[in-house]
Amino acid sequence: MKQYQIDGLRLEDYHRLKEYLDQHLDSAPVGGIYWLEIERKLLTPIQTDHKECGPHVFALMLEETFLSCEFLVRIKKNIKCDCMGYATREQRDWLMDQVDGLLEKLSIHI
Repeated sequence: MKQYQIDGLRLEDYHRLKEYLDQHLDSAPVGGIYWLEIERKLLTPIQTDHKECGPHVFALMLEETFLSCEFLVRIKKNIKCDCMGYATREQRDWLMDQVDGLLEKLSIHI
């Protein structure tokens, strides 16, 4: 799996991230997984056409020592659809900017 991973989290970093993610993102039934919705303007044409599949999201997995962000664009309603796939360069850059911005906002320095 292609991903952006932040490791070396301290326990206090984990708790700050968990509190923020719990308050601001939807979580998956599996513990520690959060859904980051992709901005509509970044969707590919097929993702835009598949309104019924939306929202299109990235999965963020938070563990005590790391935050892993998959580069796979997922949908929450189905297991598989043609609108799913690896992020475009623009989507990938946006995800990394979002995560880096979150770490900065929470004063987490890796």
